[in-house]
Amino acid sequence: MRLVVQRVRRGAVRIGAETAAEIGAGLVVLVGVRVGDTAAEALWLAEKVAHLRIFVDDEGKLNRSVLDVGGSVLSVSQFTLYADVSKGRRPSFIGAAAGPEAEAVYEGLQPGLRDLGVPVAAGRFGAIMLVEIHNDGPVTVILDRERREGA
Repeated sequence: MRLVVQRVRRGAVRIGAETAAEIGAGLVVLVGVRVGDTAAEALWLAEKVAHLRIFVDDEGKLNRSVLDVGGSVLSVSQFTLYADVSKGRRPSFIGAAAGPEAEAVYEGLQPGLRDLGVPVAAGRFGAIMLVEIHNDGPVTVILDRERREGA
C-alpha cells in the first residue's frame, strides 16, 4: 500500500454537487492499493498514520500526531498512486489492485483508524471525486508498506 498523507487545515470530497465527506484540521490521506495488499497492511498503516508526528508542538517542532491535536482523517482512494510511467508517456496501472480486492483493503484502513480513536471521513471508492485539500505547511509524507518475506 502507498499513502500520501497531507496535514491540512481542512479537506473535502465532492461527488457531483454533493459533499460526500469533509473534515476540519487533520490529515487528508490518499490511498493506493497494490495487487496482493492485505488487511494486515492496512492496519499497520492505520497505526502509522494515527501516530505520525507531523503537527507542531509548543516549541514549533513536528512532535504531535493527529490523535494529540484532536484532528480527523479524510481517506480518499487513489489507484493512480501505483501508476508506472517507466515506458512511454501513458501510465500503466497494472500494479494497482482492481475492484473488490482494492476496495476491501482500502475500506480496512478506516476502521483501523477509528479503533485507535481517530475520527474518519471518506470519499467513495471508485467514484470520480473533486478533492479539496488545504495543505497546512505544506506538510506531505509518503508512506509505503512493502511486503517482506516473513513480515
